[in-house]
Parts: sequence; C-alpha cells; structure tokens
Amino acid sequence: MDHSHRDHSRSAQYKKNSLTLAGAVAMGTGVMIGAGILALTGQIAELAGSLFPLAFLAAAIVTAFSAYSYVKMSNAYPSAGGIGMFLEKAYGPGVMTAACALLMYFSMVINQSLVARTFGTYSVQLFDIEPTSWIVTALGVALLIFAFLLNISGNRMIGLFSLITASLKIGAIILFAVGGLWVADISFEVSSESVAETSVTGFLAAMALAILAYKGFTTITNSGSEIVDPHRNVGRAIIISIVLCVVIYFLVAMAVATNLTLPEIISAKDFALAEAARPAFGDYGLWFTVGLAIIATVSGVIASVFAVSRMLAMLTEMKLVPHSHFGMPGNIQKHTLVYTVVIAMFLTLFFDLSRIASLGAIFYLIMDIAVHWGVFRYLRKEINANGFVLISAIIFDVIVLGAFLIVKAQTDIMVIYAAVIGVAFIFIGEKFFLQRQIKGKSHGS
Repeated sequence: MDHSHRDHSRSAQYKKNSLTLAGAVAMGTGVMIGAGILALTGQIAELAGSLFPLAFLAAAIVTAFSAYSYVKMSNAYPSAGGIGMFLEKAYGPGVMTAACALLMYFSMVINQSLVARTFGTYSVQLFDIEPTSWIVTALGVALLIFAFLLNISGNRMIGLFSLITASLKIGAIILFAVGGLWVADISFEVSSESVAETSVTGFLAAMALAILAYKGFTTITNSGSEIVDPHRNVGRAIIISIVLCVVIYFLVAMAVATNLTLPEIISAKDFALAEAARPAFGDYGLWFTVGLAIIATVSGVIASVFAVSRMLAMLTEMKLVPHSHFGMPGNIQKHTLVYTVVIAMFLTLFFDLSRIASLGAIFYLIMDIAVHWGVFRYLRKEINANGFVLISAIIFDVIVLGAFLIVKAQTDIMVIYAAVIGVAFIFIGEKFFLQRQIKGKSHGS
C-alpha cells in the first residue's frame, strides 16, 4: 500500500472494517446479477438450445471449482489488490502478473460496457424505440457517467447504495421467476428432443457465457483489506454470493423457458426477460421487468466501477502498469476511475452486446487459468490448497474456452481476432513497459 495518499480525502477507500459480510455479498451479487441474467439469457439460449437453463447450473459447477483458488487466496492474503495481489504472490512482479491482472481488468471493464448497453436495451422497451437505435448507446453512456459521479462521492455512499439496490433486485428477480413459473404451470422435465437438438460444443460454449454471469464474485477479493474479519469473511462472501446467484439464475431461466419458445428467446436475445414478462404478466410485467433491469444494471455498473478502478490503482501503486495524470487533479484512485469509465464508454459506443460478452468471456477464462496454475505451481503448500481441485478448475476452464473459441470461429471470427490482438497487445505492451522500468532503475542507481 502506498501510504503517500494517507492524508488525501480519498484515503477512506482503504479503511479497515468498513465493509460488513452483508455489504460484501451485496457488492458481489450486485456485479453478478447486473449483467448475467439480463443480458446473457438470450445469448446462452442461442448456443445451448432448449437446455439453456442447465447451462447456468453447469457453469455454476465450474465456477465453484474456480472459486476455490480465490477463497483460499483471500483467506490467506486478504488485500485491496485482490487478483493483482494473488498473481504477484504466485508469479512475482513481472510480465505474467501484470498482463493477467490487466486481462482481468479489461474483462471487468468489458462487463461494465455489457451492463451499460443492457440498461439501454431494456429501458427502450417501454417506448416504441428499436433496440438498434442510437438512444440505447446514449443511455448506456449516461449510466457510466452516473456511476463515475457516484464513485467520486465516496465509499460509504457506494456501500449503502449497493446494499439497498441488491436487496431490491434480488427480491424483484425472485418475484419475476416464481411468478413466471406459477403462471406457466411449470414442469422441470427435460425432453429427449431438447437433448438431441443441443450440440456438446454449443452447450460448452454457452457455459463460457454463463460463467461470465458468475464472475462478479471476484470483485469481492478486491475489498479484502476492508471487510470485517477478512480471513474468514472474504471466502464466506464469495460462497454466499455464488449460491444466491445459482438459485436465482436457474429459476429465472426456467421462467423464461416456460413463457417463450426457443425462437422467441433467440429473437429477443438482448432483452429476453422483458419479452418473457409479456405473456406471463402483460404490460405490468413488462414495466416490472424493465424497472428490475434498470435497478440491476445501475447497481451492477456502480459496484463494478468501484471494484475495478481500485484494482487498477493497486496495480499502478505496485508499478506494474503505466500511469499518466493527463493533467488531472487528485490521486491515482480518481484517475483510474476516469480511465475505467472512458474505456467502458468506448466499448459501449462501438461494440454490440454479443461481441462485448464474448470478449469478456475469453479474457476472463485466460486470466482464471493463470490464477489456478499460479496457485497450483507456486502456492499450493503455502495456503494448504488441494491440487486435485486446482487441476480440475484448469481442465474445466480449458474445455469451456476451447468450445467457445470453436463456436466463435464458425460464427463470428472477428471476436477471435479482437481477442488475439487484445491479449497480444497486453502481453507485449507489459513486456516493454517493465523492461523500461528496469532500465530506468539501473540508470537511476
């Protein structure tokens, strides 16, 4: 921790015991439910066919294996650096740590853009406006500006806002799910035709997107130094957040599946929940779902901007990423907030929802594999982690990522080009930056 900022008004950002277990769970679920179920249900159905509710359950199993490394690391080394700190413990302050931490950073910024566009897509459902309209993009950008302004206002405000909105949206989304199932007279049976029409590759690729719906749990690790009793509560907050989301996602997916046919879900890909509310509840259901989407996306973006800007600030203080003030006043935390929101705005303006989600999934899975390998290779004994669970997590990630890349190579090769260029740029850029740092130090001495 760089204590040179201690006297600054933003020093409260790193205040010990300022976040309760409930607050940490609210932040985790706030990020997860923000994008996951609202933006991705239609895309997951497109890949997995009628079995898409099961893709959420299968992704939860992979996420559970994935979460193991983060829970073990958080219990051993709770810090505001989160994943950046975990990677440094495993790989040292080099290219691997910096590049993988930036992959996580960009996957989280991509997630903010995904949620911002989802906010726009659902909001226009109340009016006679096409989802392809420029208004969707404008609303997404406006939400990012609002998130920036709220984050500037301080830690306590964000914690209170996250807690209220998380409680509201969890209650509302359970109401939507149970109501949808009740109206549709639900049966949980899976037909043999559903199984036949779903390819293994498609189902695995759907899991890659569904994993995105759970990855918000990683934001909890970035608050390790502030959570009350962090050695116990960071891990607990992660587990509780994932369990809550598993139940909610499956119920919502079943409610959508019973109220819409598969072609209808795919046709309403980016706003499937709003469409599912029409047959179940009529116009009131549409208003309710759009209101829920607005609460979920607003809270999701705010919680994500809060967590990811802190992570970039920590990487900056660790001298792992380049930093320029660009003439801005204030400390590093404020600057990283600006960078984060500007990048998210750029993505919101120039990428569509499915491409944003695909890029996020690829970046996240690569980083996740690096975390598990680092823990397995260098820290397993130190933190008393089970090698079988770590290797299983890597195998699951590799299978899911491989299937996703195969599907994207057949349907949207541009996503793969963008991902390859992005990963190469991050690794090569970090190599040059860190080499310059070493040269600068040797000249300085």
